Amino acid sequence: MLWPFNHVRKPRLSPRATIEPIYGMIVAQTRDPLFYRHLDVPDTVDGRFDLLILHLWLVLRRLRTAADGTALSQVLFDHFCDDMDANLREMGVGDLAVPRRMRAFGEAFYGRTAAYDLAWQDGEAQLADALQKNILNGKQPDSALRLASYASRAAASLAAVDDTTLLRAAWAFPAPLEQDSMR
Repeated sequence: MLWPFNHVRKPRLSPRATIEPIYGMIVAQTRDPLFYRHLDVPDTVDGRFDLLILHLWLVLRRLRTAADGTALSQVLFDHFCDDMDANLREMGVGDLAVPRRMRAFGEAFYGRTAAYDLAWQDGEAQLADALQKNILNGKQPDSALRLASYASRAAASLAAVDDTTLLRAAWAFPAPLEQDSMR
């Protein structure tokens, strides 16, 4: 006998096996000290959050073109939200304040990713402007250009990864700085 709702069933992904390593790589990349020492990203909760959004946006952008990417994107975004909720609670934010803070995180995420998507279409200089505004607090235009260059290299690196490798989380972000600029 056929169950009438079989067509509504969610696709069979292994979210925990796929999402945790991908999200772990995103978080690990945002913790690289080079972003804070050499690219002038503020080493604050807000600066780290903004850098996390940048990396999450880069991965979500790539997942748009992957097979099963839409479903995986949603699972990745949900994992991000769960992580933000858990971090708020760990920091001692009360149960009544968590929904308000989560709404603010959502607004920040959607606002920044929309700005990055628009800027991406217009080139690296526009992306640098968006990054300067959203991550560098309107300061450090040279650092914004280097951060935009990094984002372009990261996007190119992710684009070069085939779907199977991407979904197995068997890839890595490039170094925050090119070797020549580390001297």
